[in-house]
Amino acid sequence: MSIATSFRMPSARRLVAATLAAGLLLATAACAAEEPAGPAVKTPRPTETALPAPPQPVLAPLRGTIAPEGAMKRPALAAKIDNHEGARPQLGLERTDIVFEELVEGGLTRYVAIWHSDLPDEVGPVRSVRPMDPDIVTPFGGIIAYSGGQEVFVDMMMNTPVVNAVFDFDDTGLFYRDDVHESPHDVIVRATELVGRHTELPAPPAQFEYAEASAVPTSVTEGPGHSALQLRFSDSRWPSWVWDAAGGGWLRSQEGEPDLDAAGAQLRASNVVTLLVEIDEDTFPDIPRTLMIGAGEAWVSSGGSTVHGIWRKDSPAGSIRLVSDLGTPILLAPGNTWVELVPSSGSVEIIP
Repeated sequence: MSIATSFRMPSARRLVAATLAAGLLLATAACAAEEPAGPAVKTPRPTETALPAPPQPVLAPLRGTIAPEGAMKRPALAAKIDNHEGARPQLGLERTDIVFEELVEGGLTRYVAIWHSDLPDEVGPVRSVRPMDPDIVTPFGGIIAYSGGQEVFVDMMMNTPVVNAVFDFDDTGLFYRDDVHESPHDVIVRATELVGRHTELPAPPAQFEYAEASAVPTSVTEGPGHSALQLRFSDSRWPSWVWDAAGGGWLRSQEGEPDLDAAGAQLRASNVVTLLVEIDEDTFPDIPRTLMIGAGEAWVSSGGSTVHGIWRKDSPAGSIRLVSDLGTPILLAPGNTWVELVPSSGSVEIIP
């Protein structure tokens, strides 16, 4: 049996087309081999944009609380604040870092109030300085605002390294008289504007030591808990502080009545530092001078407890040091502080 195999011869046209295609491919390959290779093209990587570092937390020097980095670079502002009945309610006391209450003539008291971490637009009413004020203000540096005073006291303040802003000498509009209080209890200072004029001044150094956020103040670790403090400067001034457990602070009263801010809220403090001080009644007739350079008894109240110890201040520029009866530095609770400069002729009562 024979098997027949059949096939077709390619046509002449197809043969020519195939031959031409093959030749074209060979020619293209040859040309590609003869041409020099160009520079290599690199695909650019996306550029990395450096993100600004987030603000690092720092401690507010006059409160011991956390604050954003850079927020604490301004100077402290101190002001001599009136505490006459005609000056109440005062502006800005609820936003202070530290307040000193001092005895003045007539058995009355006035304040040296310090703002740094929280600066109101306006504070007051401001009044005149007294001979102990330079020793109180100098450790803070920065600025002091007041209405004036006896020439000798103004000269004492002018001789400190603190910038003086004085109502009696002001012709730039930093001070004005308000319509709420009667003269002379009506002088207000534009605090934000005043501080803004002195951005070259450094921030204040810390004045007290504070417990860290995870720790507790020394008053709690070494002192008994109690409900209130009753202080007496004179027969005319006897402030008191009552512990508010719900609010975590001490509530202030004066002469048995709640001490209110301009918004009607009771003034409060995280710490009440009570210093028993001597009074010089001879150097300046009729003007008592609290002796700030020296040492004496101290009571530090924080967290609903009070620890007893001693205070010491060695120089006008030196800060107040607090040591407990056990010999340990007293750590305050983070927050604002009122310093009560109670005369040795007065009294301090801890109420259970």
